[in-house]
Amino acid sequence: MHKNSIFVRIRIHSCKLMKSKDLHNKIVDQLLNVYPREEAESIGAILLDGDCNVNQMDLLMDKDFDYNRHVEESISQAIKRLLKKEPIQYVLGKAHFYGRDFCVNPSVLIPRRETEELVHLVINDHPNFNGTILDIGTGSGCIPVTLKLELPNAQVEAIDISASALIIAKQNADTLEADIKFHEWDILSSDELPSNYDIIVSNPPYVMNREKAEMQSNVLEHEPDLALFVEDDDPLIFYNTITQKATKSLIKGGGLYFEINEQFGIEVANEMQSKGFVNVEVIKDMQGRDRIVKGIFMSNI
Repeated sequence: MHKNSIFVRIRIHSCKLMKSKDLHNKIVDQLLNVYPREEAESIGAILLDGDCNVNQMDLLMDKDFDYNRHVEESISQAIKRLLKKEPIQYVLGKAHFYGRDFCVNPSVLIPRRETEELVHLVINDHPNFNGTILDIGTGSGCIPVTLKLELPNAQVEAIDISASALIIAKQNADTLEADIKFHEWDILSSDELPSNYDIIVSNPPYVMNREKAEMQSNVLEHEPDLALFVEDDDPLIFYNTITQKATKSLIKGGGLYFEINEQFGIEVANEMQSKGFVNVEVIKDMQGRDRIVKGIFMSNI
């Protein structure tokens, strides 16, 4: 195959020992056709970990490993997909979240670090919690599964409009042995929530359509629009709807937690306050962006 071809298959004889850095370099050399070096090196390391169990420490120590024909073919197919800008998490079929691996496919969003911060806040705010939690727009199930495993005495439910997303969420709950009750539910058209709760948490769609031009192509072309985007003329539709319904389903003193578009922290906070929430806070993420709003429900106004 011509040396300038975008895709150069890595040919290794079966059961041959190979240095981990050598394979990493071969992968990175191919990915440089479409990715900047830093991103190519990161993707290459994730691929080695996911496909060959060669972790970051193994790579740093340049350990030898058996590279057989099965792994060779798997790596080669993965590179083909990566060169089409498919996210590495979909290629591997899993994403890391709060210390655990979650199954993902194009039916669900890839879990983000900002959502880990949301989950971590809920856990820190409610140690030894034994009440009820609802996650709205669950996607992969990373929020309710993590909350159940970290707060094992909680009773956790989750809803999503997407039947295909719920299949993945249930699979993750089963694999990680988290007892979650799932509902197929359209939050925008339903009259009320499934039950009453002590905590409601949600990372709803919040990216405006006009922001698409600023987004990476691998997100736009592969992750589900349904879980990402809202209309430009009504960007707070999910926050306003959930806040209103939470006033009927949260117990007095119950907590509402949102992950938000950084542009609308004040607007979401004002909406919550107007509906009887107190101690409302807009919280910045690790990058200093407004990313979470939380509040305590006291009474309908």
